[in-house]
Amino acid sequence: MSIIVNLDVVLAKRKMRSKELAEKIGITSANLSILKSGKAKAIRFSTLDAICKILDCQPSDILEYKPKKE
Repeated sequence: MSIIVNLDVVLAKRKMRSKELAEKIGITSANLSILKSGKAKAIRFSTLDAICKILDCQPSDILEYKPKKE
């Protein structure tokens, strides 16, 4: 996949655990883990909005596009 999820980096900078973020945004730790691993097929804008609000960041801090090398 060409989309890199940098949620772990932002969480570390904010000194917040995944479980705490999951509780604050109202999703399960398992679903947050799927997102963090890059295995998610999609993310709701409402979830992205909640993450950015809690972590005080921009979507580009969390999601990064890197083209595949062919």
